[in-house]
Amino acid sequence: MRGSASRVWSRFGVSIGLLLVSLLMSASVSAAIEVQDFQDPALASRYADLSSRLRCPKCQNESIAASNSPISADMRARVATLLREGESDKQIESAMVSRFGDYVLYDPKLETRTWLLWGLPFALVLIGGSVIAGFVIKRRRLAQRSLDDDERDRLASLVARHRAAGSEAGEDTTAAGAEAGAGKLRARPKGEN
Repeated sequence: MRGSASRVWSRFGVSIGLLLVSLLMSASVSAAIEVQDFQDPALASRYADLSSRLRCPKCQNESIAASNSPISADMRARVATLLREGESDKQIESAMVSRFGDYVLYDPKLETRTWLLWGLPFALVLIGGSVIAGFVIKRRRLAQRSLDDDERDRLASLVARHRAAGSEAGEDTTAAGAEAGAGKLRARPKGEN
């Protein structure tokens, strides 16, 4: 009897411990998510849209709606305040840009301040294409380069040595023989060497 009572109290203690742990975890999760109450559903929709279009300045490519950083919480609160004050979406975005810079916009406007941001990817593609084209042109020029006198002399001596070695072995080393040999290679069925 005593053993079963201690087992019941043991299970009860484990259950209480698990309940406390789950309560503590849910409290920390709810602390990261604040709720903005709007009487007007249109304001709630605008708030959700603006929060998803504004980027957290601290987080890497995360909207202020998805970020749990303190600066994102401050930005969300500021967006809600400005919406309640009757500001337009453009005015709210301008206020955030003036405070945090163009980085907070996922699609910054094309202005003199942001031309580098918009133009840099195109410039890098052009530079990369130019480098590749330069390598290709240089390689073609090297392939089409004619032989100088020393190289012609060396080539002639190698060809003469090859012909001499072929004639000793009984092979036809003339141009006609080379053509005939090439024809034999072409005439062989696949699989034969």
